[in-house]
Amino acid sequence: MTTAAVSPGTRLAEGLRALLLPALPILGILWLMDAPFHLGLAVVTAAFLSVMAGVSTALAFLIKPFGERPGWIEILLALAGMAAWFWGAWNHADWLVDFANRGIGKWGPGVVGIVLLLEGVRRVCGLPVALVAVVCLVYAFVGHNLPGNLEAPYTAPARVVLYMYSDTNGVPGLVMGVASTVVLGFVVMGAVMGAVGASAFFTDAALGLMGGRRGGPAKVAVVASTLFGSISGSTVGNVMTTGVVTIPLMKRTGFKPHVAAAIEAVASNGGQLAPPVMGATAFLIAEFLQVPYSEVVMAAAIPAAIYYLVLFLQVDLIAAREGLHGLPKSELPSIWRVLARGWVYLVPIGLLIWLLFWQGYQPGKSALYAALGMIVAGVVAGGPGRDWRALLRVFHEAGTTLVTLLLICGAAGLVIGSLNLTGLGFLMTNALSGVGETFGIFPMLAVTAVIAIFLGMGMPTAAVYIVLSIILAPALTRMGMVPMAAHLFIFYFGLLSMLTPPVAVASYTAGALANAGLWQTGLAGMRLGAGAFILPFLFALNPALLGYGTLFEDAVAITTVVAGSYLLASALVGIGSGARAIGVQAALVAAAGIVGTATLWLGTTSPVALALAAAVAVFAWFGGPSLFRPTPALHRPTQGDTG
Repeated sequence: MTTAAVSPGTRLAEGLRALLLPALPILGILWLMDAPFHLGLAVVTAAFLSVMAGVSTALAFLIKPFGERPGWIEILLALAGMAAWFWGAWNHADWLVDFANRGIGKWGPGVVGIVLLLEGVRRVCGLPVALVAVVCLVYAFVGHNLPGNLEAPYTAPARVVLYMYSDTNGVPGLVMGVASTVVLGFVVMGAVMGAVGASAFFTDAALGLMGGRRGGPAKVAVVASTLFGSISGSTVGNVMTTGVVTIPLMKRTGFKPHVAAAIEAVASNGGQLAPPVMGATAFLIAEFLQVPYSEVVMAAAIPAAIYYLVLFLQVDLIAAREGLHGLPKSELPSIWRVLARGWVYLVPIGLLIWLLFWQGYQPGKSALYAALGMIVAGVVAGGPGRDWRALLRVFHEAGTTLVTLLLICGAAGLVIGSLNLTGLGFLMTNALSGVGETFGIFPMLAVTAVIAIFLGMGMPTAAVYIVLSIILAPALTRMGMVPMAAHLFIFYFGLLSMLTPPVAVASYTAGALANAGLWQTGLAGMRLGAGAFILPFLFALNPALLGYGTLFEDAVAITTVVAGSYLLASALVGIGSGARAIGVQAALVAAAGIVGTATLWLGTTSPVALALAAAVAVFAWFGGPSLFRPTPALHRPTQGDTG
């Protein structure tokens, strides 16, 4: 379509979209930096959150129009959504002292705002997320008519609407507040890192460290995705940032396209599990559990290390099996030159950690200071940070990410409001707890894992955790599970939806970059991420893996799981074909199960568990290398393999 053919409505709609997208992060930055206070304005927090809900609702129609491009209909719906939520923001302070009056001047705009918000969620986030919110909302209206245990107390319709529309237990509540401050700060920081060249620095550093080793490009993907992924608020964003470099290199050195894509997807997904930032989810967990941020970091560190260890072992064993080599030294950047040129990018990361751990600053504000430091570092390093147009695009990129996140948080606010009004949350907790009491804790965890994977499909990292912590975590803690273990369990399985077909967003994104079959990539990603499917069960049943034990108990638990991980990685990669190879793999899987779960059936203080792990270490040292030593005739890379 040429410029001349674009209608006035489309031009106006696209102009409005270009204005509102950067407005989202800018409004959040102004709030984080206490701009209303410095300007002498008395703004209630819920009013600010209603404004964010209104802008997000408007953008949903402008980003996902009815046709190919937005027009007058989208403009009208966008303005109606903003007007409805802005009306609630403008009147919120007055309504606080006039809560008994529930006239149409209050609930009328509330109905418009909620309906358009839900439609925005459906457009941008998908039908499943919207349906969850709609079902909970309908239950709040009609639940008193249902029989038996499903019966809810009667609540006047006007009160239901206002509770969702303006109460801090509804849309403008805790979830929207965390997303509009903490998560927003890290989304902006992640966008700045990409704009000033920091993400390229981390990729080059990983290339310099690992590129020349066996299967080097795949190990680069693991290291680079860990470095960048913890701070990046998006698994898909991590794939797109590091994958454009690592996937072609992996294919070039002999990795099959679907394997290269799967390695990048699993590595990028793991970045969200790795401290210190965990895609900002560490701060959400701390907020929900009301514990120090440092406690979350310490608990998440061990499982994240084991996750990457299993992946790293599999990558190395695949390279050994296929006889793959690293990149020539002449084509690799010198790690010392990379550090000499870009070491300044490490300073803002240090600043972030210093502000969080030692100064106790608010996480969102700390991320903004670190983002400002990244801009300075980009100028000093002579990278893209000198291009101010690239920095201006940061707000557009951050706004695009925030729209999805804030809409999901709005839907989560509706779910929370419904659970509070009707007692549905208590009912769901009872039902899930009933599974545990009847069949045991393990079946209950399995059911929870399946629900988490289903509900997490296609959702951003932080939003996955927010929704699942509301619905599933209470039942797990009620069964006596350590609260930290319960929250990390649902977070892990929510993220694993990124690797689980049919909606394996991370795998499919990486597969598209590699020109690989999507189902092939998805299945390979599940195999490479198999350790992540097992690990949450282990730390849920044995919190010593999260550091909740004596030093000896922690050491035994970690040692046995690491030893089992080695066996599992060996089995998953496999060697050769035929009955002998299948038998070896089956034996390794059985041994991995016995050793990895030893602390569950022998106890964390058992010397026998430690002895089993030591036996695996001896096998790995003496038997492992010979078992998996590459042979010239074994799966040599061909031109077809490289894609």
